[in-house]
Amino acid sequence: MQTTAKHAVEAGSSSELPAVSAHNLTKEFGDFTALDDVSLEIGSGHLVSLLGPSGSGKTTLLNIFAGFLRPTQGAVAFHGNDVTVVPPHKREIGFVFQHYALFPHMTVGQNVAYPLKVRRASARTIKDQVAKSLATVQLEGFEDRRVDQLSGGQKQRVALARAIVFEPKIILMDEPLSALDKQLREHMQIELRDLHERLNATTVYVTHDQREALTLSDQIAVLNHGRIMQLGTPTELYEDPQNRFVADFVGETSMLEVTKTGDKTVQLGGTEFQTRSVVPDDEPLYLAIRTEKLLVLDPGSAAAGNVIDGRVTHAVYQGESMRLFVRIDDQTEVSVRRLCQGGETLAMPRAGENVRLHLPPESTVVVAD
Repeated sequence: MQTTAKHAVEAGSSSELPAVSAHNLTKEFGDFTALDDVSLEIGSGHLVSLLGPSGSGKTTLLNIFAGFLRPTQGAVAFHGNDVTVVPPHKREIGFVFQHYALFPHMTVGQNVAYPLKVRRASARTIKDQVAKSLATVQLEGFEDRRVDQLSGGQKQRVALARAIVFEPKIILMDEPLSALDKQLREHMQIELRDLHERLNATTVYVTHDQREALTLSDQIAVLNHGRIMQLGTPTELYEDPQNRFVADFVGETSMLEVTKTGDKTVQLGGTEFQTRSVVPDDEPLYLAIRTEKLLVLDPGSAAAGNVIDGRVTHAVYQGESMRLFVRIDDQTEVSVRRLCQGGETLAMPRAGENVRLHLPPESTVVVAD
């Protein structure tokens, strides 16, 4: 069952007005519908990620929030005030671009000061706020540094400092870490989360990286083809996906088509599986198997149901873990991930070996399209 964007979804709802609201937003580019009747409410002080593949509509939605695009229909409100036709520079939002968008002819201090100069702040206010903003992103004393003297991580911090220097209540970020290498990116994710908590601003964060969204977010809106497939906490999306797309997009998942045989049972081939929750009545149905949830049974051991027999086709060593690819019939393959601990790697199954896999009922999740 597909969750449509027609239904309003709320992120961090409370009795106060939402910080950011989208009401029945549609955006068309000629014959292409980038957003399809999307409604979303984000509570004050929350960090909500818009997660999805390329072309899913996440950046279009962010650009409508920023005022860079006008919706074909629908409305946007900040703290209850309609801003649908308000130009970007009057929305009082901080925006962090994917590729920094720093002015190369300006120093760090001049870049950070720019939003304040546009607002005609006093020289004293500019000096104090620039110093405060740079200290917040751990770049004290960088005011006179040239942009071309900075590393990628430092440039991103300057972009963040510029976005927060005028203390906006709403900050929008468009894949701000995508240009960084993996190690720095993961470090900056934690820093961004800490920064968000210190600022207590409402943050809307666009990413196509599901691990990044899981790390950063209070809640995540998963988009596909211009619709919100599901909105929930990282735990809810990972442990209780509401449809096939979310189950497949978030995490490493094998999707196997099954048949409903009871309220909490399904059949795969000739094997019946006990499920964690009530099985939907929709068709087709899929068993969504997370790679780390499958257990490799020791030879000769038995499990009470939910057992898959197969043959290892590939055993891939990936440092902290091994990933096994297991063929269970002529057309179907599942993957298993196991942490490497001590000498355990040597005892893991190899390509060509038969294995028995166990999927505990509490990890047996069934979804529909």
